[in-house]
Amino acid sequence: MKKIIIVTGLLVSFASFGVAQNDSDDAREKLQLGIKAGLNFSNVYDAKGDDFSADPKFGLAAGALLAIPIGKYLGIQPEIQVSQKGFKATGVILGEPYDFTRTTTYIDVPVQIAFKPMPFLTILGGPQYSYLAKQHDVFKSPTTTYAQEQEFKNDIIRRNIFGLVGGVDFNLSHIVFGARVGWDVQNNNGDGTSSTPRYKNVWFQGTIGFKFY
Repeated sequence: MKKIIIVTGLLVSFASFGVAQNDSDDAREKLQLGIKAGLNFSNVYDAKGDDFSADPKFGLAAGALLAIPIGKYLGIQPEIQVSQKGFKATGVILGEPYDFTRTTTYIDVPVQIAFKPMPFLTILGGPQYSYLAKQHDVFKSPTTTYAQEQEFKNDIIRRNIFGLVGGVDFNLSHIVFGARVGWDVQNNNGDGTSSTPRYKNVWFQGTIGFKFY
Protein backbone atom coordinates (compact mmCIF):
# COMPACT_ATOMS: atom_id res chain seq x y z
CA MET A 1 0.00 0.00 0.00
CA LYS A 2 2.83 2.36 0.87
CA LYS A 3 4.46 1.72 -2.53
CA ILE A 4 1.19 2.55 -4.32
CA ILE A 5 0.91 5.81 -2.36
CA ILE A 6 4.51 6.75 -3.19
CA VAL A 7 4.08 6.01 -6.91
CA THR A 8 0.78 7.94 -6.98
CA GLY A 9 2.46 10.88 -5.29
CA LEU A 10 5.28 10.89 -7.83
CA LEU A 11 2.84 10.79 -10.74
CA VAL A 12 0.85 13.66 -9.26
CA SER A 13 4.06 15.65 -8.81
CA PHE A 14 5.05 15.08 -12.44
CA ALA A 15 1.55 16.04 -13.58
CA SER A 16 1.66 19.23 -11.53
CA PHE A 17 5.02 20.10 -13.02
CA GLY A 18 3.67 19.49 -16.52
CA VAL A 19 0.72 21.79 -15.96
CA ALA A 20 3.01 24.46 -14.58
CA GLN A 21 5.26 24.43 -17.65
CA ASN A 22 4.77 27.28 -20.03
CA ASP A 23 4.88 27.19 -23.84
CA SER A 24 8.57 28.06 -23.95
CA ASP A 25 9.37 24.71 -22.26
CA ASP A 26 7.48 22.68 -24.88
CA ALA A 27 10.13 20.93 -26.99
CA ARG A 28 7.83 18.37 -28.64
CA GLU A 29 8.37 19.81 -32.14
CA LYS A 30 12.14 20.14 -31.76
CA LEU A 31 14.84 17.70 -32.83
CA GLN A 32 16.51 16.51 -29.63
CA LEU A 33 19.78 14.67 -29.05
CA GLY A 34 20.34 13.16 -25.63
CA ILE A 35 22.50 10.98 -23.45
CA LYS A 36 21.35 8.74 -20.61
CA ALA A 37 22.59 6.22 -18.04
CA GLY A 38 21.05 3.98 -15.42
CA LEU A 39 20.40 0.39 -14.36
CA ASN A 40 18.82 -2.76 -15.75
CA PHE A 41 17.01 -5.29 -13.56
CA SER A 42 17.07 -8.39 -15.72
CA ASN A 43 16.07 -12.03 -15.70
CA VAL A 44 15.21 -14.78 -18.21
CA TYR A 45 11.95 -16.37 -19.26
CA ASP A 46 10.83 -19.23 -21.49
CA ALA A 47 13.87 -21.21 -20.35
CA LYS A 48 14.44 -24.68 -21.78
CA GLY A 49 16.99 -27.36 -21.05
CA ASP A 50 18.32 -28.28 -17.62
CA ASP A 51 16.03 -27.30 -14.78
CA PHE A 52 17.30 -24.28 -12.89
CA SER A 53 15.77 -21.58 -10.73
CA ALA A 54 16.57 -18.15 -12.16
CA ASP A 55 16.74 -14.95 -10.12
CA PRO A 56 17.11 -11.37 -11.43
CA LYS A 57 20.30 -9.33 -11.30
CA PHE A 58 21.29 -5.70 -11.76
CA GLY A 59 23.41 -4.38 -14.64
CA LEU A 60 24.51 -1.05 -16.07
CA ALA A 61 22.96 0.73 -19.05
CA ALA A 62 24.19 3.84 -20.88
CA GLY A 63 23.77 5.35 -24.31
CA ALA A 64 22.34 8.06 -26.53
CA LEU A 65 18.96 8.94 -28.02
CA LEU A 66 17.60 11.01 -30.90
CA ALA A 67 14.04 12.36 -30.70
CA ILE A 68 12.73 13.08 -34.21
CA PRO A 69 9.40 14.96 -34.24
CA ILE A 70 6.58 14.12 -36.63
CA GLY A 71 4.34 16.98 -35.70
CA LYS A 72 3.59 17.96 -32.12
CA TYR A 73 2.19 14.72 -30.73
CA LEU A 74 4.07 11.99 -32.62
CA GLY A 75 7.69 11.19 -33.30
CA ILE A 76 10.35 8.53 -33.70
CA GLN A 77 12.99 7.95 -31.04
CA PRO A 78 15.88 5.66 -32.00
CA GLU A 79 18.45 4.93 -29.31
CA ILE A 80 21.74 3.10 -28.96
CA GLN A 81 23.09 1.85 -25.66
CA VAL A 82 25.41 -0.57 -23.94
CA SER A 83 23.20 -2.75 -21.77
CA GLN A 84 24.12 -5.42 -19.21
CA LYS A 85 21.60 -8.22 -18.74
CA GLY A 86 21.72 -11.76 -17.38
CA PHE A 87 20.53 -13.80 -14.42
CA LYS A 88 21.50 -15.71 -11.30
CA ALA A 89 20.68 -19.40 -11.10
CA THR A 90 20.71 -22.22 -8.59
CA GLY A 91 20.15 -25.91 -9.14
CA VAL A 92 21.69 -29.37 -9.09
CA ILE A 93 23.95 -30.88 -11.77
CA LEU A 94 25.33 -34.41 -11.54
CA GLY A 95 24.08 -34.61 -7.96
CA GLU A 96 25.88 -31.45 -6.81
CA PRO A 97 24.27 -28.10 -5.97
CA TYR A 98 25.60 -25.02 -7.74
CA ASP A 99 25.32 -21.23 -8.00
CA PHE A 100 25.67 -19.66 -11.41
CA THR A 101 25.74 -16.01 -12.56
CA ARG A 102 25.66 -14.97 -16.20
CA THR A 103 26.29 -11.36 -17.25
CA THR A 104 25.68 -10.54 -20.90
CA THR A 105 26.65 -7.20 -22.42
CA TYR A 106 24.57 -6.15 -25.41
CA ILE A 107 24.56 -3.26 -27.85
CA ASP A 108 20.85 -2.42 -27.93
CA VAL A 109 19.26 -0.38 -30.73
CA PRO A 110 15.55 0.27 -30.05
CA VAL A 111 13.52 2.18 -32.66
CA GLN A 112 10.47 3.50 -30.85
CA ILE A 113 7.32 5.32 -31.85
CA ALA A 114 6.86 8.30 -29.51
CA PHE A 115 3.44 9.57 -28.44
CA LYS A 116 3.70 12.97 -26.72
CA PRO A 117 0.33 13.88 -25.14
CA MET A 118 1.93 16.51 -22.87
CA PRO A 119 5.26 18.39 -22.86
CA PHE A 120 6.47 16.50 -19.78
CA LEU A 121 5.34 13.00 -20.87
CA THR A 122 6.45 10.76 -23.75
CA ILE A 123 5.04 7.24 -24.22
CA LEU A 124 7.31 4.95 -26.26
CA GLY A 125 7.23 1.52 -27.84
CA GLY A 126 8.72 -0.44 -30.70
CA PRO A 127 11.14 -3.16 -31.87
CA GLN A 128 14.71 -3.55 -30.67
CA TYR A 129 17.81 -5.10 -32.23
CA SER A 130 20.44 -6.41 -29.79
CA TYR A 131 23.98 -7.58 -30.51
CA LEU A 132 25.74 -9.74 -27.91
CA ALA A 133 29.16 -8.15 -27.40
CA LYS A 134 30.36 -10.05 -24.31
CA GLN A 135 29.35 -12.84 -21.97
CA HIS A 136 30.81 -13.53 -18.52
CA ASP A 137 29.91 -16.62 -16.46
CA VAL A 138 30.68 -17.35 -12.81
CA PHE A 139 30.05 -20.98 -11.75
CA LYS A 140 30.34 -22.05 -8.10
CA SER A 141 29.96 -25.60 -6.78
CA PRO A 142 31.42 -27.48 -3.78
CA THR A 143 33.23 -29.80 -6.22
CA THR A 144 33.15 -28.05 -9.56
CA THR A 145 34.01 -30.31 -12.48
CA TYR A 146 34.61 -29.69 -16.15
CA ALA A 147 31.47 -31.71 -16.96
CA GLN A 148 29.35 -29.48 -14.71
CA GLU A 149 30.67 -26.28 -16.28
CA GLN A 150 29.99 -27.67 -19.74
CA GLU A 151 26.30 -27.91 -18.83
CA PHE A 152 26.16 -24.10 -18.97
CA LYS A 153 28.36 -23.72 -22.04
CA ASN A 154 26.70 -22.77 -25.31
CA ASP A 155 29.18 -22.60 -28.18
CA ILE A 156 26.55 -21.62 -30.74
CA ILE A 157 25.27 -18.42 -29.15
CA ARG A 158 22.83 -16.24 -31.08
CA ARG A 159 24.56 -12.87 -31.17
CA ASN A 160 21.85 -11.04 -33.15
CA ILE A 161 18.55 -10.96 -31.27
CA PHE A 162 15.31 -9.10 -31.90
CA GLY A 163 12.94 -8.00 -29.15
CA LEU A 164 10.34 -5.46 -28.09
CA VAL A 165 10.60 -2.49 -25.74
CA GLY A 166 8.16 0.01 -24.27
CA GLY A 167 8.01 2.64 -21.56
CA VAL A 168 7.76 6.31 -20.68
CA ASP A 169 9.99 9.37 -20.45
CA PHE A 170 9.31 12.18 -17.99
CA ASN A 171 10.74 15.40 -19.43
CA LEU A 172 11.70 18.08 -16.92
CA SER A 173 13.10 20.77 -19.24
CA HIS A 174 16.43 19.26 -20.45
CA ILE A 175 16.42 16.48 -17.84
CA VAL A 176 14.65 13.23 -18.74
CA PHE A 177 13.78 10.32 -16.47
CA GLY A 178 13.17 7.09 -18.39
CA ALA A 179 11.48 3.80 -17.48
CA ARG A 180 11.46 0.81 -19.85
CA VAL A 181 10.47 -2.82 -19.99
CA GLY A 182 11.89 -5.06 -22.71
CA TRP A 183 11.89 -8.69 -23.71
CA ASP A 184 13.50 -10.84 -26.41
CA VAL A 185 11.30 -12.58 -28.96
CA GLN A 186 14.19 -14.91 -29.92
CA ASN A 187 16.09 -17.14 -27.51
CA ASN A 188 19.88 -17.19 -27.13
CA ASN A 189 20.28 -20.56 -28.86
CA GLY A 190 21.93 -20.23 -32.26
CA ASP A 191 20.79 -23.20 -34.33
CA GLY A 192 18.79 -25.36 -31.91
CA THR A 193 21.53 -27.92 -31.27
CA SER A 194 23.19 -26.47 -28.17
CA SER A 195 22.10 -27.99 -24.88
CA THR A 196 21.66 -25.56 -21.99
CA PRO A 197 20.57 -23.08 -21.00
CA ARG A 198 18.23 -21.84 -23.71
CA TYR A 199 16.28 -18.76 -22.70
CA LYS A 200 15.00 -15.29 -23.58
CA ASN A 201 15.96 -12.11 -21.73
CA VAL A 202 13.48 -9.83 -19.98
CA TRP A 203 14.46 -6.61 -18.21
CA PHE A 204 13.26 -3.45 -16.52
CA GLN A 205 15.32 -0.31 -16.96
CA GLY A 206 15.50 3.03 -15.18
CA THR A 207 17.65 5.90 -16.49
CA ILE A 208 18.31 9.60 -16.10
CA GLY A 209 19.44 11.65 -19.08
CA PHE A 210 20.00 15.07 -20.59
CA LYS A 211 18.59 16.36 -23.88
CA PHE A 212 20.21 18.98 -26.11
CA TYR A 213 17.92 21.16 -28.26
